[in-house]
Order: sequence, then structure tokens, then C-alpha cells
Amino acid sequence: MMNLSVLLPMAVETLKAPREMAERLMALNLGRDVLWQALALVVVLSILLAEITNVILLAAGMGSPEAPVGFISPLTIGMIQLSLLVMVVFAIFWVGRAFGGTGRFQDGLVLVVWLQFIMVCLQVVQTLAILVLAPVAWAIGILGLVVFMWLLTHFIAAAHGFTSLGRVFLTIVLAGFGFAFGLSLLLALVGVSIPGMV
Repeated sequence: MMNLSVLLPMAVETLKAPREMAERLMALNLGRDVLWQALALVVVLSILLAEITNVILLAAGMGSPEAPVGFISPLTIGMIQLSLLVMVVFAIFWVGRAFGGTGRFQDGLVLVVWLQFIMVCLQVVQTLAILVLAPVAWAIGILGLVVFMWLLTHFIAAAHGFTSLGRVFLTIVLAGFGFAFGLSLLLALVGVSIPGMV
């Protein structure tokens, strides 16, 4: 049975040997229904942690009790986050196959779920760090971004049988820029403006 006593050591092991852990996760052959539910669960956990962090900041006098202009509800943020993760899953499958990869759709799904779980673990550490020293929490946030890209590169390589991590990383960066450009163009076409942009 999967519980924190099992999952946390696996998360630590992932940081040491990401490709090996990715292969172990894919070998579980979990059903898509289970994986979709797990993805929704880790998103909910992430949103709850974000709200807890906001409460801590308010209690420490580091935040404003009033909702800022353009405030987005936690539910909306959760839906956006879930949508982005789903797009990442499809991108891993389609782009990987386009470059000759052999990964299955559920391979990308289980790895994205696991990657998000590790990000939630880092989010917990960051939240606890806020209670000690804010700059440390900021540094953990930067570290989280580095860990995300590093693990994603290893996971995609493992899922599709790629050997060049450099090429995988470059593809991720290019695909990310392409997606951002396409999304901004789409928003412009439908007349949606981004706050702070002319």
C-alpha cells in the first residue's frame, strides 16, 4: 500500500537516480483512471499548501488581508494548473513520438503525476522555511524550478528511450517557447489581454 512512509523515500531516491525511478514507476503499469485521479489529487494538495502558505504569511504580517486587484480564486488556479499538467502529459507523448520515442501515453502520465508529487514535497519544505527565514524559502523556490527541469528531462528520456539528455532538455525548452508563443497568439486573436502588457 502506498503511503507517506513509502512515497517519501521514493521521492528522495528519485533525486538520486531519476531514470531508474522512472523505469520503476512505468513498470507498475497503473491504469489511466487511477493516474488521472492521482493527478487531480496532487493538484488539490498543491492548492491547499498554497492557501496554508498565504495564511502563514498573513499571520506573520507579511501579506495583505485584502484580495489584490485581479485576484484569482484557488479553484480557478487549480483548474489552470490541472489543465497545464494535462497538456504536459500530451506533449510528452506527442512530441516524444515525433522524435522517434517509444513511450506510451500512460508512461508520461505516471511520470507527470510523480513529478508533481515531488514538487508538492518541495512546496511543503518551502512553506516550513517561511517560518524560519524568508530568503531560504525563496531559494527553495528557485531550486524547485531547477529540480523540475532536471527531473522532467530524465523522465522524458526514460519514457521514450532517449539517450541524449542535452537534446531532450533543448527540445523541452524549444517546445516551451513554442507553446508560450502559440498561447499568447491565441489569446491575442480572441481579444484577451494579459495584465501589465500593453
